[in-house]
Amino acid sequence: MLKDVYAETRNHMQKALEALEHHLSTMRTGRANPALLNNIRVEYYGSATPLNQVGSVSSPDPRTLVVQSWDASALKDIEKAIRDSDLGLNPTNKGDALYINIPPLTEERRKDLVKSVRHYAEEAKIAVRNARREAIDGAKKMEKDKTISEDDLKKAEAEIQKITDDFIHKIEGALEKKEGEILGS
Repeated sequence: MLKDVYAETRNHMQKALEALEHHLSTMRTGRANPALLNNIRVEYYGSATPLNQVGSVSSPDPRTLVVQSWDASALKDIEKAIRDSDLGLNPTNKGDALYINIPPLTEERRKDLVKSVRHYAEEAKIAVRNARREAIDGAKKMEKDKTISEDDLKKAEAEIQKITDDFIHKIEGALEKKEGEILGS
């Protein structure tokens, strides 16, 4: 029964880590990264459609993104969606594709991004701690219901803490990597 608790705890913590990694992948770092446009939605035939469903995004060099639409008539809508996003990007329409020059980040913008990255990391840590608390509460309930012994409870608490420490370490690693990308670019 405790194995189920451990598996569920790992699952919750993994979801928190994946959510953090998703947020971090869409943040601008001064380098051209196709994932930067993942959250862009294009008004396409009356519905908001993800950009990756109406075209492809590539990065031919570290400072440029190229967006090629599968439907030439949608290029203007894609351009508008990118311009209207909060990314501060200004695409150039060259007829067959959009070219987006990624300007270097200002020092002030870098500091704001680092603050935002730390906020997302803290949210992920909170989610991991909540999963730990729920798992320990579940183990305590099992001990109270006499399905596990007091020694098993102590072992379970130690194992849950070990899992928690592992995920906190992974979150810290993702945070450090992203901060390095932002401050180093």
